[in-house]
Amino acid sequence: MMAKRKPTLLACEQSEQHVLLTFKVDADIQDFKGHFNHFPLLPGVTQIDWAIFYSSQYLNTPVNFKGMEVIKFQEPILPNAEVTLSLTWDESKHKLAFHYQSQRDGGVVTHSSGKMKLGDASE
Repeated sequence: MMAKRKPTLLACEQSEQHVLLTFKVDADIQDFKGHFNHFPLLPGVTQIDWAIFYSSQYLNTPVNFKGMEVIKFQEPILPNAEVTLSLTWDESKHKLAFHYQSQRDGGVVTHSSGKMKLGDASE
């Protein structure tokens, strides 16, 4: 059996340059193992990986990472959390903006956000 690496998709709202995905970040996702033993949280590198994966799937973006701008990890994403991932693709700049958020106590919590440059392997 392959290790589980992606969350359970609960909802998807899509337009040409934007997609809003709602996930359950299942506790059995492989990336929680060892990060950290007594306080598991979703690694930042996994959040970036998911942003690239889902942007290529829903927005047809290139998959090659070319650089990062303005990245903030503000609140940990814990096992079994329900989060939204907002992805916006700027084709002219080859930049992907991402935001992971959830609801808590009637308000919105931002877990992480940033922008990254994506391109083709030949660039």
